[in-house]
Amino acid sequence: MYRAIRKSRSLTLCLLASVLTPAANAQLWTWTKEQMLEYTKAWTGERFADGRPKVPDQWLERAKDTSAEEITIPTGGRGGGGGTYSQWEGGFNVLHPDMKMAGRAVTVTFMPTRPDLDAVITAGLRLKGIPTLNNQYVLDMLQPGDVLVVDLYGKREGGTIVGDNLFYYIMKATKGGGLVVDGAFRDLDGIQDMRMPCYYRSANPTALTPQTTTVAGINVPIRIGNVTVMPGDLVAGDKEGVSFIPPSMAEGILDRADTLHIHDEWTRKKFDEGKYKSSEIYSAPKDPALLKEYNEYLARRLAEIKAERQKH
Repeated sequence: MYRAIRKSRSLTLCLLASVLTPAANAQLWTWTKEQMLEYTKAWTGERFADGRPKVPDQWLERAKDTSAEEITIPTGGRGGGGGTYSQWEGGFNVLHPDMKMAGRAVTVTFMPTRPDLDAVITAGLRLKGIPTLNNQYVLDMLQPGDVLVVDLYGKREGGTIVGDNLFYYIMKATKGGGLVVDGAFRDLDGIQDMRMPCYYRSANPTALTPQTTTVAGINVPIRIGNVTVMPGDLVAGDKEGVSFIPPSMAEGILDRADTLHIHDEWTRKKFDEGKYKSSEIYSAPKDPALLKEYNEYLARRLAEIKAERQKH
């Protein structure tokens, strides 16, 4: 048992070393481009200059038609044991329940202030010509289509990521992409009419200060509730909560969503006819003739959707 624990601890330390070692030109607070490529190598599509995955704009539009129940990962599971697992987190306040969120994750994580750690980080930043590492440093990185995803460890007082002015900046810089914060913001009265999707734990009038919390990581894996979020994840939000989709799996999930939408469409058409019991139609038709009808309807509608998308 002791040997197993020691081996596990050794593996953890090796992993941390691979992320943090100066020999790899990494900083405590961000990944190098090489590390971004390594840890997101399942993605083979377009990337930003820093290596962050850039899922196509068309996928962002498609994601706005999905719901939380449709976003499960079809392989893997905990420990690679198979099955499905959820990349969904709920329990947020939703600023605009009528708006869908869809964008590419820019991640930032905060920790409670610790002066000895902060001193090392600050010294390293100055060597690179960066005077201050704060929330605005991250905001200035945002691009159209981004969603700022913030681990503020549920903090309320002294832990508000933005007020109304910087919320407005995020809205303009991301062209309405969005904000997810496992923590707070302030100036709700000024923010509530700004049309950008936002998920937050609480609102509080106090400001974010270096005396209470500090930036610990930018565009590295972070935790939002019970979910691990990676930079470049496709972020999709609805009234229930937010899903963080690995870019390499996004297209398959979006295709599956099309099928589910058509299934629901056909099911309700049959219910409208008033000739069938629910168990005869849902979740799959029992009669072979009805099943054939459904499969033909599915194929026709998928072809129509594909043809419509090719026009745009």
